Amino acid sequence: MYKHFFKGLFDFILSLIAFPFLILIIFIVGIMIKIDDGGPIFYTAKRIGKNGKLFKMVKFRSMKVNAPDIRLADGSTYNGEDDPRVTKIGKILRKTSIDELPQILNVLTFKMSFIGPRPDPEDWLDKYTDEERVFLTVRPGITGYSQAYFRNDADGKQKIVNDVYYAKHCTLWMDIKVFFKTIVVVLKKENTFKDTKEEVDANKQVEALKEAEKEVK
Repeated sequence: MYKHFFKGLFDFILSLIAFPFLILIIFIVGIMIKIDDGGPIFYTAKRIGKNGKLFKMVKFRSMKVNAPDIRLADGSTYNGEDDPRVTKIGKILRKTSIDELPQILNVLTFKMSFIGPRPDPEDWLDKYTDEERVFLTVRPGITGYSQAYFRNDADGKQKIVNDVYYAKHCTLWMDIKVFFKTIVVVLKKENTFKDTKEEVDANKQVEALKEAEKEVK
């Protein structure tokens, strides 16, 4: 009953309560982003939602305009501390996870939940096995079981395993634990960046970007 009804009801009520505060945050952060590089305030991208339906996820833009997409060997997004694609303000937004807050708008429109599997890019949809697709029975979340307990330590496949576990054991008590665990992880800044020492291809792309920026300067 919780998973199929009360969870969505709680999401809607909480997102309505959070909406006025979100507007204030958007105003403040929007000014900071504009001062930083003058580009768009928001970043939107197609993500996989409940039952495999695509939706546009919204975040505060933390990368430079037209930054290239760099993926790791497992297909997940590169997330390094020295990523030259990230703006000065973007580094702060990412470390504090403030860049994720606009997704409250996605929760308000029933595309996302506060707690649930983090939504994957649209090209992942064909990679899931039938057994893995069970996690698509719940709305993707702003934070989730894998995000809270493993953050960026889990690779693409391990994240899916964690998401399947969450979907099969989704309860109010689990969501409460994930919520408070997320707060602890964010405050302690645990596992903010993925360890990419062995991700040679991604690192080569990052180094090439750095060299290109030096030449421009």
